[in-house]
Amino acid sequence: MAINRSAPENFYYDNAEKTNKNFIYKNLNRSKCYNCNFSNSNFDYASLRGAHFKKCNFFRCSFKGSEFIGSNLKGCKFKEAKFEDTIFEGANLDAVDFIDAKFKNTIFVGCDITKAKNLKENDKGIRIFDTMPEFEISDKLGKLVLDVMENEFIKKSRVFDTKDRTINTLTLMILSEKFNEETLLEGLHYIKYEVDRDFHTLSYIIRLIQNMPI
Repeated sequence: MAINRSAPENFYYDNAEKTNKNFIYKNLNRSKCYNCNFSNSNFDYASLRGAHFKKCNFFRCSFKGSEFIGSNLKGCKFKEAKFEDTIFEGANLDAVDFIDAKFKNTIFVGCDITKAKNLKENDKGIRIFDTMPEFEISDKLGKLVLDVMENEFIKKSRVFDTKDRTINTLTLMILSEKFNEETLLEGLHYIKYEVDRDFHTLSYIIRLIQNMPI
């Protein structure tokens, strides 16, 4: 195993047995694993942004609130895995097998799902977008989002912007489904001053707004 010293939570495994492990809340950005067995492991609220997990086995793993953004999952197996509030954005799903996987409020954006196996487009637990979803952003909300990104930790997280440095409409769509406009505006103003540490997924922002003082 090799460790990325600039991001110590990231790792590199080849042909490793890592079953029944706890990766909850982990920042696994740009991790690289080949032909590894992660069966029965917990990846809840983990970020796998830019990660390469090729031909890995995720049998019965949990991915609640996890994010696969720009991830390469070629040849992975997610048999009986559980996905809830999970985001797949620009992920490589070539030969990825989702047989008997369970989905709840899972979103695929910019992914070629035709290359995946056993992924049913009509599954009520998933939504599929070819590109970033259209979402009407009011001037007030747009200005507040730009204001929020002045927080160095929020800006670094890349949660509110895209690789093209435009406002992430997927993020705002999800937040608007979780909160009414008044709560969302209040919550965004709150997190600008509350966030004082690194974080890696939208789920962290959602929890902060849900738990903000009334």
